Amino acid sequence: MNAASGAPSSEPLERDASRINARDGKIDAGEIAIGVIIGRTSEFFDFFVYAIASVVVFPQLVFPYAGPLVGTLLSFAVFAVAFIARPFGTALFIAIDRRFGRGTKLTIALFLLGLSTVCLGFLPGHEQVGHWSAAMLIALRIGQGVALGGAWDGMASLLSVSAPEKRRGWYAMVPQLGAPIGLMVASALFAYFLSKLSAADFMDWGWRYPFFVAFAINVVALFARLRIVVTPTFQAAFETLELHPAPVTKAVREEGGDIIIGAFAPLASFAMFHMVTVFPLSWVFLYTDEAPSRFLMIELIGAVFGLFAILASGWLADRYGRRALLAVTAAGIAAFSGFAPQLLDGGPAGELTYMILGFILLGLSFGQASGAIASSFSLTNRYTASALTSDLAWLFGAGFAPLAALALSGRFGLVAGGAYLLSGAICTLLALWLNRELAKERASAKA
Repeated sequence: MNAASGAPSSEPLERDASRINARDGKIDAGEIAIGVIIGRTSEFFDFFVYAIASVVVFPQLVFPYAGPLVGTLLSFAVFAVAFIARPFGTALFIAIDRRFGRGTKLTIALFLLGLSTVCLGFLPGHEQVGHWSAAMLIALRIGQGVALGGAWDGMASLLSVSAPEKRRGWYAMVPQLGAPIGLMVASALFAYFLSKLSAADFMDWGWRYPFFVAFAINVVALFARLRIVVTPTFQAAFETLELHPAPVTKAVREEGGDIIIGAFAPLASFAMFHMVTVFPLSWVFLYTDEAPSRFLMIELIGAVFGLFAILASGWLADRYGRRALLAVTAAGIAAFSGFAPQLLDGGPAGELTYMILGFILLGLSFGQASGAIASSFSLTNRYTASALTSDLAWLFGAGFAPLAALALSGRFGLVAGGAYLLSGAICTLLALWLNRELAKERASAKA
């Protein structure tokens, strides 16, 4: 679909991927799932490397003049910038997709993501360049956000096309496995350097290595994704418009209401996402004497429970329905918000309990959060509308979660963080109810 002569192209990479496909034969749903996991793991690894550094590095490196709490809040404000930039990245790369093809789009997006991430590893501190350090941090974070918008590949839709009819929930959770895997790798890397290096050496050079690892992982993920993009299954889905990148304006005009509902449906999952990853690390780092490396290992243990909970969500969704599972887990998250503050403030045993319970609830809800409302979109708009829904869900549910939770908890105590989590659960329940009512109206109109 490369229309313009001399236009940027990923054709050599696509040809290499095609040769592998020709040699190995048709790629089945299992192989597609592996490619999806590799791709999403690379994205979430980049995400968590930055998230951890936003707590243990950037407040001291970029905002040393602001003090520990305000410096962390400023770091979280920059963290949110990527989520604001992400919808713009989606619009830009959908235009590239329509003009030059999905292979070109993914190549540019993933190289931009890897380049932005690895450049963060060379970031100078405030002591070296003053406020230019913050300006560079913001610019690179925008680059990450734009790239993440472009990295949307429709793989969840492709898995739905390839999956057996009665195992759609199982295959829907596959892309979400990248989150706990990416967190485990990022946490292990930072925990290693924090525990093995002096504080001075870690702040001087140790924190930079996880960012350098990201670029190599992204290259592997790029080839894994390109291999899928050129499969007959993917091309057939594209030709039937299942994965057709409709113009953003058209998708918003025709699917705007469902996009908004879809953005709020997984709000409990995405709020919980940060309440068991970024926020508790910041709270422990700022308000306890506990070593961050130790808490990162607790996060790694929690992520293992989260991974198995995501797997369980696939079976439960196929048995009881995806929306029912999201509703039940949203209610569970609401209940968890009532005693979560006491657990997180309850010492090592309380922290471990908080993380394990939190990750189990997160896994069950996050496992089915992707595309919960996608079936409401028309086929011609599903690819673009799903991408925009994902962008807005991350923006509303996750982008400002660490900033809001830490600001509220720092001012009013941990109970305010629990209230923030409760608000996300309420929004999810309302969105699911509204989606069900709209579905009833559509069914009545067709009758």
